[in-house]
Amino acid sequence: MPLPQPDDLTSLVLRTDFSDEGAWDAVRAALDAAGEYPLATYVSELRFAGVEVQALLDEEVAADEDDQIVYLFLADATTMNDPGHTLLAVDLSDEPGRTFRVPARWFPNISANLSIANMDFAEFADAADGSGTFRGFDEG
Repeated sequence: MPLPQPDDLTSLVLRTDFSDEGAWDAVRAALDAAGEYPLATYVSELRFAGVEVQALLDEEVAADEDDQIVYLFLADATTMNDPGHTLLAVDLSDEPGRTFRVPARWFPNISANLSIANMDFAEFADAADGSGTFRGFDEG
């Protein structure tokens, strides 16, 4: 079964942690509040509970080319427990399995640029700090 397709010009945010409904609501509220326009297609399906990145990669490889997506964001246990609601960005295409963390405040910038192919996944991943979290581009 292929991964769900995001709505046009949005990024797929896939919930993998189902331990706290209130935390999921808070993650969605934080992402929605961070941008002026809707930038996320939220998927909360129990079949993705605890799913590992490799399983998602395997699912994408098995999907028809028209059903494949290039990247997605996971709302995992770290996302649910972190006050900054850091999503796990996952590359499914260029460097399959490459990841970095994205605080909610940076999600609109990354989602918009990836959805219109203005920038690629590696540009954001390469700018992640030592903890593997994107916190903006160093202007200095």
